[in-house]
Amino acid sequence: MQAYRAKLLYFRSSGDPRQSAVFETDGMLVVGPNAAGTQVVLAIGSYHDVRPSFPDVPVLHLKDRIIAPGFVDLHSHYPQIDVIGSPADGLLPWLENYTFPEEKRFVVPGYCAQAATFYVAENLRNGITTALTFATSHPASVQALFAAAQQQRVRLITGLCLMDRHAPADLLNQRAAGGRCDATEQSLLDSEALIRQWHGVDRLGYAITPRFAPTSTDAQLRGAGELAAKYPDVWIQSHVAENKLEVQWARELFPASRSYLSTYADFGLMRQRAVYAHCIHFDDDDRALMRDTGAAAAISPTSNLFLGSGFFDYAGADRVGFNYGLANDVGGGTSFSPFHTMLGAYFVAREGQTKTGLTLSPQHLWWQHTAGAARALGLQGIVGNLLPGCEADLVVLNPQATPLLARKTGRAESLDELLLAMIVLGDDRLIEKTVISQAAHQHSSNHISE
Repeated sequence: MQAYRAKLLYFRSSGDPRQSAVFETDGMLVVGPNAAGTQVVLAIGSYHDVRPSFPDVPVLHLKDRIIAPGFVDLHSHYPQIDVIGSPADGLLPWLENYTFPEEKRFVVPGYCAQAATFYVAENLRNGITTALTFATSHPASVQALFAAAQQQRVRLITGLCLMDRHAPADLLNQRAAGGRCDATEQSLLDSEALIRQWHGVDRLGYAITPRFAPTSTDAQLRGAGELAAKYPDVWIQSHVAENKLEVQWARELFPASRSYLSTYADFGLMRQRAVYAHCIHFDDDDRALMRDTGAAAAISPTSNLFLGSGFFDYAGADRVGFNYGLANDVGGGTSFSPFHTMLGAYFVAREGQTKTGLTLSPQHLWWQHTAGAARALGLQGIVGNLLPGCEADLVVLNPQATPLLARKTGRAESLDELLLAMIVLGDDRLIEKTVISQAAHQHSSNHISE
């Protein structure tokens, strides 16, 4: 067992997420193996309350530091790490001119491996300990990412990107050499083989992954839905209603569906553990469909702002009621940093405030990137929090990491003031250490006091 003494930030398991944070100014966190050998939180609370129950456990005193849950990122594209910051008029030209050319490179296993290693390391450097991410249409890209994640013991969910039309020919799912199946059937066979190989191994999970409805035929979407029914504990991920031109295109391709979102439901792709990125251009029927099926939205504010896609309607989501969480969307997004993502969400809510009066509390922003995102994945009580029984993924924050941050956090008179200061001024320098089970990834060689 290992105990930490520090300031502690975590979340109540129930109640209003806008005010659900718990902050211990002198706290103690105890971690150790559960019956299965996984490092989990054994106890958390004030130092003086917890210490008597663990008198002989060694304590690492992290003076003036904050221990918080590792961040959970609901949507990204690991093959797009070199696409960040590429200029484009909007989503569709950005895909054509930058994203698709880069993803073609992932036909080479060695290229996949180095990108996967970088992606996992960059997540850890920024305090992201659980991620749901896209690979490409090449099976090698999935193999490489699972291998890199397994090596670092992180919790990661990904899957083969399903595309059998409306994309460059060398990015469409390919028929196996000498095989009897067409490319669409082969993509489904490849997906099932990857499910059997990787899903549930260590901390890894598989996601059935149509890129978005316009790049899949009816046959591919139907087959994906059949896989989802056959393997009910795997995840599903895709995109929906990100851009108005995309919405129009999807409606032209699937006129029998009530809406773009309904297309996925019509093919059996909406249920718990289904996560749809963006979800911007919705009506209340769409929101009710999300709620009633248990699907969740991955909100990608920096990507939506960068590509000019629109603003997620927080007021509408809360009025109808469905799950959501935050995501960086590499590389439509602008940073791996959860602080940048939370700040982007704050800006989005500010825009909505002109219409609804809604704003997002700093606690709610942080919850969306930790406990809320875990709930959206169906992993509440497992990741995204530091309550007893949660896996011991955590970050050590240094609120004095930069001169301006130290000045501002030092003057904070409430938890919301402290959290918002870190959201507005924070970046990877605020993450002093990321801890995954027994593996620690140190980002600073000093400032840790015993």
